[in-house]
Amino acid sequence: MDDLERLRRWEDAGGHWRVLARTPDAVTLALTTCDGGEEMDRLTSGAPALLAHVGERDARA
Repeated sequence: MDDLERLRRWEDAGGHWRVLARTPDAVTLALTTCDGGEEMDRLTSGAPALLAHVGERDARA
């Protein structure tokens, strides 16, 4: 499973995310629950498709 597919599955299941760190080449996301924002996992990726999906957003809530 590629990084964008992993993030999309998280979103489709109702999960949220927020950017913890961003560089020109990569982003680190906290994958959080929808009912309180508890961090369940982290995803760091430089995959162009994932970077395009996240764009300039700081979170998906």
